[in-house]
Amino acid sequence: MSNQISMRRRSECSLLVTALIFVTCYFSLFPLSNSSSLDEERQALLKSGWWNDYRNVSNHCHWANVLCDEAGSVTSIGLSSLLLPFTIPPMQELQNLNVTAFPNLQFLDLNGMGLRGSIPAEIGTLTKLTDLDLSHNSLQGKLPSKALQNLTQLVRLDFSGNSLSGFIPLSLGELKNLVYLNLDSNLFTGHIPSQVGNLTNLTQLRLSNNFLSGSIPPTLGLLKNLTDLYLESNQLHGHIPVELQNLSSLVALRLSQNNLSGLIPPKLFQMDKMLTLYISSNQLSGSIPWETMKCPSISVIGLSHNRLNGSITSQIACVSDLDLSHNFFVGEIPSLLGMKSILDKLDLSYNNLTGKLRREFAHLSNINLSYNSFNFSPDPDFKLHSPDYCSFPRHSLISNNPPDFSLCFSSLQTNSHTSEVNLSIEIALPIIFTLLVVILLALYLTRHKSRIKFDASLSKNGDLFSIWNYDGKIAFEDIITATEDFDIKYCIGTGAYGSVYRAQLPTGKIVAVKKLHRIESQNPSFNKSFHNEVKMLTKIRHRNIVKLHGFCLHNRYMFLIYQYMERSSLFYMLNDDVEAGELNWSARVNIIKGMAYALCYMHHDCTPPIIHRDVTSSNVLLNSQLEAFVSDFGTARLLDPDSSNQTLVVGTYGYIAPELAYTLIVTEKCDVYSFGVVTLETLVGRHPGDLISALSNTSTQNMLLKDILDPRIPLPNSRKDAQDIMLAATIALRCLCLKPKFRPSMQDVVGELCNFKLVRPFSFSEILIHQLMTPKEQDAQV
Repeated sequence: MSNQISMRRRSECSLLVTALIFVTCYFSLFPLSNSSSLDEERQALLKSGWWNDYRNVSNHCHWANVLCDEAGSVTSIGLSSLLLPFTIPPMQELQNLNVTAFPNLQFLDLNGMGLRGSIPAEIGTLTKLTDLDLSHNSLQGKLPSKALQNLTQLVRLDFSGNSLSGFIPLSLGELKNLVYLNLDSNLFTGHIPSQVGNLTNLTQLRLSNNFLSGSIPPTLGLLKNLTDLYLESNQLHGHIPVELQNLSSLVALRLSQNNLSGLIPPKLFQMDKMLTLYISSNQLSGSIPWETMKCPSISVIGLSHNRLNGSITSQIACVSDLDLSHNFFVGEIPSLLGMKSILDKLDLSYNNLTGKLRREFAHLSNINLSYNSFNFSPDPDFKLHSPDYCSFPRHSLISNNPPDFSLCFSSLQTNSHTSEVNLSIEIALPIIFTLLVVILLALYLTRHKSRIKFDASLSKNGDLFSIWNYDGKIAFEDIITATEDFDIKYCIGTGAYGSVYRAQLPTGKIVAVKKLHRIESQNPSFNKSFHNEVKMLTKIRHRNIVKLHGFCLHNRYMFLIYQYMERSSLFYMLNDDVEAGELNWSARVNIIKGMAYALCYMHHDCTPPIIHRDVTSSNVLLNSQLEAFVSDFGTARLLDPDSSNQTLVVGTYGYIAPELAYTLIVTEKCDVYSFGVVTLETLVGRHPGDLISALSNTSTQNMLLKDILDPRIPLPNSRKDAQDIMLAATIALRCLCLKPKFRPSMQDVVGELCNFKLVRPFSFSEILIHQLMTPKEQDAQV
């Protein structure tokens, strides 16, 4: 009996031990805290208020921008893990997200989500974090130094585009795994910590657009893996450390807009992988160490606005894009003939260069030699050969003593006449004979045209895009067929003197066909506008001017054929709430720039200048990429320097410069005014007539800029967009001055749009209209 009891107890003990082992193993694999910690993560996501649309989805691992590991713990929150549509409600605080609830988080990317507040110290609990991106928000305050010190696994850190202030923490130097560090466009002050030199895995270091002072630490020369070093737009001083020459992997070096002085380290021009070097707007002195430059050398070099001197050597042929403007260079520009030059863009303006110009430089895609001391006197044989400066664009030779371009025309005519006389004896008879044969053949074909049966299949192969002045049956029938004889169902718009049709050619290409109405074709003024548009568009070529593929001048039909614009006009998009929502601030600023480039080309690169006279939002067309193209040249006019340029008032009400009403004299400043209206319209989202009329009122000038912007899209949440909007508004107000002499030229406008750099902090929400207006502009509105 006792043995049976003993055996039973022994058996029960065995079962108990087995059960204990099973329970121990189970909870070692699936701890009790796992369920509670996962619930804590879910609640932290809900309490942030950013995932309210997912309350009915029980598994938070299925929410937008959330990824989990196999155990269900959150490892990634951010844009780069985008699974479903997701936006954070505006004006949210970063502190709303309890980061301590995510012990396994490795990836946190909240770039451009409109977050406010400061970076919480609790972020230091995310010890497994490898990627932290809080860029392009509205974060303020200092960086939590001790917290960042704990993030030793970080590979990528991006806090750019905020309003963070204070010193850059020394503790960043302990994040030895960092590959990418970006603190651009904040309000940081103090020195660049020398401890940054400890980050030997770093490939990109971006500290631009801050208020950093002191010198560039020589320890940066220890970053042998560095490819990009951006320190521009700060208050750095001292010499460029020679240790930067040790950065053998460096591709881009940007040190512009500081107070750096001394000489340029010679070996900077010998770095094998360097593609771009920008050290403009500093206090650098001495000469450029041309003799150390490899050929081909760095692709883009910007050294403008310094105190550099010496001469220019033929080594400039080794650079593709070179800007040495606003320095103290002397001597002549050397010849590049016989060299394998890669030079494409050259700016030597505002120096003291002398001697004759070399015609070979006129063929560069971009050349600026303005404000030097070149010798523009004509050669003794200038009647046989035009002066070399005649080959250059006029805007590239602006100076206090500009060349006499009138000699270009006369010498060209004389030279041309001389050449014709010399050649006429040799080729006169063959030409006359050939012309007679062609004329006789043309007459024969014309008389027998009705007898020739046209092969319709040839129209399928007609290459419309190689035909300019055509009245040929091939292209003509393609257009008639594609539009079904201009059926109204293909009509996509109607203008003052014609309708626009969408036509798909047999090749599959889509074009826009602008057809003059039959009734209007009998009207001399409409007919003249139609021919004027053809005349203008065959003279000009620019990427922001609508391209004319061809035209037809026929007794029955008169039409123009343009490249097709998928997004219609700027006017159409601004007047459709859905379409307007697609025009974010970046797109709108790019549209404004496109308009400016086109008008600048017409005013300053065409000889004689071309005045559009009807710049409106309806005449700014947009392609599928929302790029701007200026169109409708029916009222455009060549500006004659020897004429009074008086004209009838043409254009569209609300866009016409006010002085035309009483002077009837058209100038470039008329287009500038219209550009200002369209620019303001682009920012406001509607025609700004009431706003323009009220600019002289103090109450209007005291309005906030943000209050006049298009309310259909959110206010800019990045510093760059805010700066661009403020600049565009400033330019628009300058263009709208009632007094033409106070308006900028389109060349000035383009210069400001391309080179603007804000070096002081500002609060976008507090900018007043009158702060964007100069005293002259305020007076000119009275």
